[in-house]
Amino acid sequence: MKITIAGLGPGDINYILPIVKNVLQRADVIIGYDYYFQFGETFFKEGTELISMPLGKEEARAHKAIEKAKEGKYVVVIGSGDASIYSMAAIVYEIVSKENHETIELETLPGISAFLAVGSKLGAPLGHDFCCISLSDLMTPWNSIEKRIRAAAMGDFVTSLYNPKSKKRHWQLGRLKKLFLEERAPATPVAIVRHVTRPEENVILTTLEAFNPEDVDMFCLVMIGNSQTYRFKDYLITPRGYLNRKPHTGKEIQQESFKIVTEHIKELPFSISNKWAITRVIHTTGILEDSNHYSATPNAIENWYNHLKNGGDIVTDVTMVKSGITKAFTKEFNNQIHCLLNEEATELLAKLDDITRSQAGIRKAIEQYPNALYVVGNAPTALFEIVDQLRDNDSFKPIGIVGVPVGFVNVLEAKEQLSQTKNIDWVIIEGNRGGSNVAAAIVNAAFTLPEASNYFKP
Repeated sequence: MKITIAGLGPGDINYILPIVKNVLQRADVIIGYDYYFQFGETFFKEGTELISMPLGKEEARAHKAIEKAKEGKYVVVIGSGDASIYSMAAIVYEIVSKENHETIELETLPGISAFLAVGSKLGAPLGHDFCCISLSDLMTPWNSIEKRIRAAAMGDFVTSLYNPKSKKRHWQLGRLKKLFLEERAPATPVAIVRHVTRPEENVILTTLEAFNPEDVDMFCLVMIGNSQTYRFKDYLITPRGYLNRKPHTGKEIQQESFKIVTEHIKELPFSISNKWAITRVIHTTGILEDSNHYSATPNAIENWYNHLKNGGDIVTDVTMVKSGITKAFTKEFNNQIHCLLNEEATELLAKLDDITRSQAGIRKAIEQYPNALYVVGNAPTALFEIVDQLRDNDSFKPIGIVGVPVGFVNVLEAKEQLSQTKNIDWVIIEGNRGGSNVAAAIVNAAFTLPEASNYFKP
């Protein structure tokens, strides 16, 4: 007793595999949807019993196959495309297993599925990861189908749609279009291929935005490209590797990292300049949540860019901040970075006034560079000194303050004082977060502000 489940391919007789032709010639009974018999009838032997059942009677076909097999007849259950893709194999195997028909031998023979035939007709749309989704909710709840649609769209899979539309299922394809447009560009190529490989074959090439679900029926397969798919003449091409190859130089890796970060923060209520500073901070820390702790005056980064490109001075509290500011930028604009932490005069002042060396270094710097950009990435006492001098020293007029000391003592208080300072541009990272690397990243953001236009739309 044996049942073979065989795929007849998409329709053209030349697409039927030789192994399938062979079993069709030997079958005593062939069971299937009546529409499919025409594709394999050339190979049926005389006297073969043909049993046709309409759509929706798939389980009945399986039961009939079991019944005929138990009569000692060789049974072939046919379907279009591949026997195991949205076809009869799963149903026959499931029923045989659940009813425990252990004496029945089962065999599945492959066929060329519609999405493979369409892929060939279109040239090379399946060059990268792809998936198939059936929009029929006769056996699958729509909420499950919608989850798969969202996953396919988000995962950037080339996506082939089976059972895209029928008279009773007319809205699902429109819903899919909306979901895909949330994740894919409107210009994403889309192909509608009706009756692939059959005499009445018809191909429509369009885009996701222009795609009209009314052009589709149950005889169509719809294929949606991924973000890299493009049209060449009447072909669709999905490169084997993404057109943006994996970055390997330092500059490429940095740019790809910026793209990842800017995508994450694009909806934040900040100016482009501040989003750019946040991008540089997150690129430095690797913590996307740092965007939640960034706070700044609206035009700080723009004003600092103008200061720096004109050769403006920078003062840092510690040498680590100085080291983190990209030397190529300071060389290009002829900037001087001053850190007086280790000066002999600073050490003497710290002992004399019983203050920290960081605080003393800032105090000395204010005497010499009152109009510089002040950058604090380590010591909260340095930030206290800056805020005090802003209140008491009329000659101290810095272009701005980067206040991102890190730690657990006096850090919150120092940042809070800076945030309440009026008539000065500042940037802080709220809470205990911060550090020399973060401080340097914010300065580097100001230096590179023109690059922000590559990642953010005005």
